[in-house]
Amino acid sequence: MERRTAGAGRGGTSGGRRPLADPNEEGVRLQKVLAAAGIGSRRVCEEIIEMGRVSVNGKRVTEQGMRVKPESAVIHVDGLRISSAPDAFYVAFNKPRGVLSAMHDPDGRQTVGDYVADRGQRLFHVGRLDADTEGLILLMNDGELANRLAHPSYGVQKTYLARVEGIIPRDLGKRLREGIELEDGFARVDSFRMVDAVGRNALVEVVIHEGRKHIVRRLLAEVGFPVDRLVRTHFGPISLGDQRPGKVRNLNQQEIGSLYKAVGL
Repeated sequence: MERRTAGAGRGGTSGGRRPLADPNEEGVRLQKVLAAAGIGSRRVCEEIIEMGRVSVNGKRVTEQGMRVKPESAVIHVDGLRISSAPDAFYVAFNKPRGVLSAMHDPDGRQTVGDYVADRGQRLFHVGRLDADTEGLILLMNDGELANRLAHPSYGVQKTYLARVEGIIPRDLGKRLREGIELEDGFARVDSFRMVDAVGRNALVEVVIHEGRKHIVRRLLAEVGFPVDRLVRTHFGPISLGDQRPGKVRNLNQQEIGSLYKAVGL
């Protein structure tokens, strides 16, 4: 005999209230969806549900039998949202220098899209890196998440390593945090620090959440330190790590959940 659905007895069918889930055969069993998302074996996922660690569309689930539509259900495990859609696609790409931040180019130049052309998905690249900038760029087929990650109002920080020439003055970080007037308006960094210096060459780290074109290069040039090389090492909670240039890797559920959390989803 099938066990009661998740809503029964816990704010579900008792007292004539609407159940949390429709107990008919529509949809996929929640534990199967969790297992397919890589949370654990089906048995482990059943235990996670019974422990109250799973919520669906904002309501905690503690009993087996609930069915969901993977492509539309909003599922959280331990407070982090998981990607449950069967065709979900979230990857990190280490963009080499000279590659365009576009899915295709009418002039035949090499693009980010060339590296994921075999995935068979309509993808969004989150923000842009100019052709001469290297490093981390995210691609996904989740339009809402991509738009939020790219919009400066959500305050998602990006971290860059910049190689510049010159002796970095002690007050440069303070100046950049307070803000610099550029031709298109005022801009400031969230943080700045010197990572290394050899002779007249310096490696500095810049953290910023806005996304105006060439913003890091323009800020450093404005204060007298044109950038020789620029690499994005972090996008919000996602790190480039030791990923080699030109390589694509799938984000894991923890990383996807951290991106959702960063933009309030």
